[in-house]
Amino acid sequence: MNIGFIGSGVMGSALAKAVSHSGKGTILVSDVDSKKAEALAKELGGQTALNQEIAKEADYIFLAVKPQYMAGMLDGIKDVLASRQDRFVIVSMAAGLTIKRIKELAGGDYPVIRIMPNTPASIGQGVVIVSPDQLVTEEEINLAMSMLSPAGKLVRLSEKQLDAGGSISGCGPAFVDLFVEALADGGVLCGVPRKEAMELAAQMVLGSAALILESGKHPGELKDMVCSPGGTTIEGVRALENGGFRSAVMEAVIASYEKNAKLG
Repeated sequence: MNIGFIGSGVMGSALAKAVSHSGKGTILVSDVDSKKAEALAKELGGQTALNQEIAKEADYIFLAVKPQYMAGMLDGIKDVLASRQDRFVIVSMAAGLTIKRIKELAGGDYPVIRIMPNTPASIGQGVVIVSPDQLVTEEEINLAMSMLSPAGKLVRLSEKQLDAGGSISGCGPAFVDLFVEALADGGVLCGVPRKEAMELAAQMVLGSAALILESGKHPGELKDMVCSPGGTTIEGVRALENGGFRSAVMEAVIASYEKNAKLG
């Protein structure tokens, strides 16, 4: 089986590596920057190809192109897609572009799966939201999810839920990065060396997230377990609430979701 990636940017490379680890087929890579494509193909033991070659030969065609460039890219391969007599599946990771819009740009009613990955997928600790249309068979969905499983946790959502979910898991790493940086800055201000402050903050976030998932307890319950009466933690929580912390996080998710709606 040939698995093609058109685009080898941050997310395209991360998912290509994950799919390569699944051992499901030969990886074909194209990119406007041929050196990037060559480097990725060499790393994965795959092959470089032109967009048109991937459109002609790949069983799964991953579109790792920014939304603003999708129309031009698909215009360049839609005649090749139309000439195919065999079955293939298009997998788009472009934010804001609906399955219907991808089909319009591709020039045909092809089977399409929308996915929304995040950057931790590059180390196998990511989240990939999967949203297939009705033309994709269960067998094809299962195969796609098997290919993507080395990237991390897979969550299947309806397309109408995908953009909202992506605003949490796809945009969320940037929000968490800001939080970790701010925690470390606070530690530095209080006298902790920068390197150690960053390690403390990052490991704390990692462990806290694992505890939520593994314990099954509500985050509020876990928060209460740390907040002793009259203690230091509840004083910090008070400071966060005074700063509108929870509201700011909610607004960040909403802002990302509304921006998604404008990209199509």
